[in-house]
Amino acid sequence: MLTLKTSNLSPVQIQGLLNCAVAPRPICFASTIDAEGNINLSPFSYFNIFSVNPPICVFSPSRRVRDNTIKHTLENIKEVPECVINIVNYDMVQQASLASVEYPKGINEFIKAGFTMLPSDLVRPPRVAESPVQLECVVKDIISLGENAGSGNLVIAEVKLIHISEAVLGDNGKIDQRKMDHVARLGGDWYCRVTNDNLFEVAKPVRTVGIGVDAIPFAIRNSKVLTGNNLGQLGNVEHLPADEEIAGYAQLPEIKALLNATMGDSQNRELQLHLKAKESLDMGNVDEAWKILLMKP
Repeated sequence: MLTLKTSNLSPVQIQGLLNCAVAPRPICFASTIDAEGNINLSPFSYFNIFSVNPPICVFSPSRRVRDNTIKHTLENIKEVPECVINIVNYDMVQQASLASVEYPKGINEFIKAGFTMLPSDLVRPPRVAESPVQLECVVKDIISLGENAGSGNLVIAEVKLIHISEAVLGDNGKIDQRKMDHVARLGGDWYCRVTNDNLFEVAKPVRTVGIGVDAIPFAIRNSKVLTGNNLGQLGNVEHLPADEEIAGYAQLPEIKALLNATMGDSQNRELQLHLKAKESLDMGNVDEAWKILLMKP
């Protein structure tokens, strides 16, 4: 494993490594305004939500690594402590990137990038009409992390209004994650896109008290077939299936065929059972996988 001491690296080197390693990062597309009414729009990937009561987003317009200058966004919110955080999706990612160009102060990136300004209800900066979710925020604090090139400035913004496009809502009136078409920032020029094909769900452990990986029988825990993710799924159950449940499942034609085909060969039977269980786990059928794994090899 490569081990690097940050004190031996330049800010450019650290930035390159961390941006590639700490990813994907959501994108804060912040619109701001200065005291004279000049509007600015700029994306930041050092961004996330940090509280819901109160609802707080934090993003960081860092000092430029190149020349230690600060960005117009930071200047603006010091004059007018308000912003709109516009969520970026795939349909607008190229324009959002264009808005990151270092245009002179006073140039409106809405116009340069081809976005539509939509008046906000509570704050002075406008919203990006093309954004599926727009958060009107009041800046509560700005925390400087240093005065050197690459130093961050944590903007703590309290969300006051949430605007959501009906196009991303499901039948239940909530945001449908599959409709958001999110994009996120990686290192260098790389981005990623969240599509239906790469979405997956992980059952939250807080809903149950899982038995833990340490409670999984040794032969299963040390399987040559099951992965660490599979073991995590198996360890997130409250209890194991009862013997009668396992016996009943063993009577299914597909399982009976597997058992008959491996009769007298315990090593191959265990392998085939583990392969079958992995198929169930990959489909999210954890209870079914446990019934398969607990059959006698």
